[in-house]
Amino acid sequence: MIALVDCNNFYASCERVFDPSLNGKPVVVLSNNDGCVIARSNEAKALGIPMGAPVFQYKKLIEAEKVQVFSTNFALYGDMSRRVMSVLSGYAKDIEIYSIDEAFLDLGEGTDEKLDALAKEIRRQVVKQTGIPVSIGAAPTKTLAKVATHLAKKRPEFKGTYVLSDPAVREEVLRTFPLREVWGIGRRLSKKLELMGVSHALDLVRLPDPLVLRELTVVGLRLKKELLGIPSLVFESANKAKKAICTARSFGTMLREYDLIEQAVASHTVTCAAKLRRQNSCASGMMVFIHTNYFREDLPQYKRNIVVSFPPTQNTLALVRTAKEALKKIFRPGFEYKKAGVILTDFVREDSLQGELFNGIYENKREMELVRAVDVLNERYGRGTVRLGDQGLLDKHALKQGKRSRSFTTRWDEILEVNIRETKKSVKRET
Repeated sequence: MIALVDCNNFYASCERVFDPSLNGKPVVVLSNNDGCVIARSNEAKALGIPMGAPVFQYKKLIEAEKVQVFSTNFALYGDMSRRVMSVLSGYAKDIEIYSIDEAFLDLGEGTDEKLDALAKEIRRQVVKQTGIPVSIGAAPTKTLAKVATHLAKKRPEFKGTYVLSDPAVREEVLRTFPLREVWGIGRRLSKKLELMGVSHALDLVRLPDPLVLRELTVVGLRLKKELLGIPSLVFESANKAKKAICTARSFGTMLREYDLIEQAVASHTVTCAAKLRRQNSCASGMMVFIHTNYFREDLPQYKRNIVVSFPPTQNTLALVRTAKEALKKIFRPGFEYKKAGVILTDFVREDSLQGELFNGIYENKREMELVRAVDVLNERYGRGTVRLGDQGLLDKHALKQGKRSRSFTTRWDEILEVNIRETKKSVKRET
């Protein structure tokens, strides 16, 4: 059986862990540069604040209802996610981390009663050890586990867990389960299926295989089998290495200065390189891209990317040099740039890398010793404790995060402070 663990309102829940006064109050978290709503507590949803809403359009409502507003704090959310996944890994034969707030668990076999008891124990331990509430659904396939988790989250009588294994019960659930809510069915595809008279999950299951294959391709046929309880989606272990690593950010304000954009590209490359080393990979390809603000039609528009190849490496210094050279080739003065990014590709495993006899082995070895020493320091004292000069010192390209909470778990200077007041208690002594 496969379980899907989904953190409830994850970003908002992370904020509440370190500020319990937020419990019961409407909370929203904003996108990069504090533009749109990307996470909402249940109280904020009840006020009618939609996902993706431009925050300025709901300013009056936010002020009137005293909605608590936060900028994204990816350092905090990422660390809390790792803590949740660490707890989950202790209860599963295998784990697939699907997103920052979701993971599939291989629970093995068991009766519905035992599986539900296990799900409840997992849920209790996650809350106890991290403070993050979760919903858990278990079923024979990943798609059905998604359905079960949806029910666990939306129906209070299930108290956050639900096992969907009995075929007869499954048919009744799918009979009324909206097709648009099925994992893998997007808005466009659901509209197409509705025109065919398919509006619920069970309607899709009852379609003939040739029709599903013709209209929805092999992807739709896999989805149908998944809804029938036949596993058709590969379970990807958490330790599976990524095939590409991307870091891209919008600037806090639009930039014209080459030096500031170069600092941003260098910082993105440093982040990508650290992730590359964590999965013991080397990259031999890189894309660097920049573009202006698509929404500013009153300004000249420009976008460009460049792909470069090089001998496989995980050396931050070498990768930053490559990224800077690539940026020089695509940068054009006279434009106001909004975003830059770096993508590393074409990976090979570090242990399978073949050295070159006449390619600066001694110099590269010394550089890698330096790079690994920086990794140790940043891991111990917090990300960005030691930086390259190429990254600059002031982060003028950084995101607008005017309402960011502290990085309670990843920076020593922002760690949670607890004040303990000593109180004198009168002690009655017998004589």
